[in-house]
Amino acid sequence: MLWKSASVVALLTLVVGCGSAPTSSGGSPSTATPTTSAAPGTGTSGADTPAPSGPVAEQLKFTAKTVDGADFSGESLAGKPAVLWFWAPWCPKCQREASGVAATARDNASVTFLGVAALDEVPAMRQFVERHGLGGFGHVADTDTAVWKRFGVTAQPAYAFIGADGKVDVVPTQLTEQALRDRVAALAGA
Repeated sequence: MLWKSASVVALLTLVVGCGSAPTSSGGSPSTATPTTSAAPGTGTSGADTPAPSGPVAEQLKFTAKTVDGADFSGESLAGKPAVLWFWAPWCPKCQREASGVAATARDNASVTFLGVAALDEVPAMRQFVERHGLGGFGHVADTDTAVWKRFGVTAQPAYAFIGADGKVDVVPTQLTEQALRDRVAALAGA
């Protein structure tokens, strides 16, 4: 009986998260948590990345597999600004915003982007990345939603903006491409 209740709650969370209307302002960020940021733009494990230059936020203390099966360490994001985009392959909002996220990442090389895919199987995640031209930055397969939970994400799409100043701002809603670009420019110090 308990598993049925959990299943209903999970289903409702998904429907509400992907079914609500997008905001034109980009929503309001949550409170911040200390960190530093950045990782290889390819989403590699960070093995060749220098050690973090400062404290690493609790949210970044995770390991995961990329959609291509490589190891990834969240701590590799420490040191420079980063954006985590939380998405699911079947989500219509994620599908609509994918090209804008890809273009924003491509146009902002000083900020590391990382997709955090969940709520589906890895082959569907790989197909989503390929179909939407998202190969310009790394994507982890958060099959157990452990990374989503670390950032308090309960629905997709959502974002975490990690600043060089040690702050993590989670935006639990879809962003317009312009709102994303504005936030990324502020993150990069432009």
